[in-house]
This record gives sequence, C-alpha cells and structure tokens, in this order.
Amino acid sequence: MHSVRRRPFAWSRWGLAAASLALAACGDNDRLVEVPLPVLATNPEAHDGRRVVTEGVVRHFEDPLHYWIEDEDLHRVEIFPHEEIAPHLGEAVRVEGRFRFSTSEGRRLTLESVEPLVSGE
Repeated sequence: MHSVRRRPFAWSRWGLAAASLALAACGDNDRLVEVPLPVLATNPEAHDGRRVVTEGVVRHFEDPLHYWIEDEDLHRVEIFPHEEIAPHLGEAVRVEGRFRFSTSEGRRLTLESVEPLVSGE
C-alpha cells in the first residue's frame, strides 16, 4: 500500500506569500509621504488613507468648532483631534498623520505629531 505524502509546507508557503503580499499592499499606506497642501486640496482621492506630512498655519472657527491648517492660497485640511492642534492656533506648523477624504466630510487629517515651524522654514 502506498502512503500519500502530505505537503503542508507547500501550502504554508503559499499562505505566507499571500500574507506577505497583503501586508506589502497595506504597508504602502503606512509609509509617511510629504504632500503639500495644494496637492491634498486638488487631488485628495489620491492620498485618502495615507500617512502624510504637510505644513500650514493653524486656523479655527467657533460654530461649529473646528480647526484646520491652510496655506497662503487658502488650501485647507481639517485637523483632529482638536485639543492637540488648538494650542498652535495662529502658528505655522508641520503635521504628520493619517489623511482621509470623503465628499460628505471633506479633507481631514488625524494627528500623529505636530511641530511648530521656526520663522524662515
């Protein structure tokens, strides 16, 4: 009687390869990319879900309360959480975080870090 030899290792390799490809695809969104505000404003769909770095001046509006950064041409991205960006109101800052875009909620960035820019940067 011939015994059937199992090859679990072959299936494990395919599973590992598939998992690696899936992680690589996800990893692209986790790579931090510098994107100027005009690019985020004019082509937000291309950066939806990505981790980005961008710069602007912190502004706010009271009713409803929200904070954003903007450049001299008024390209804007809303910043969350508000309590982390609020202390920088009126300052030029460099922000890092996850960018999201939707037609109903606009352009938003969830902060990972914020750094005030020194004059001349």
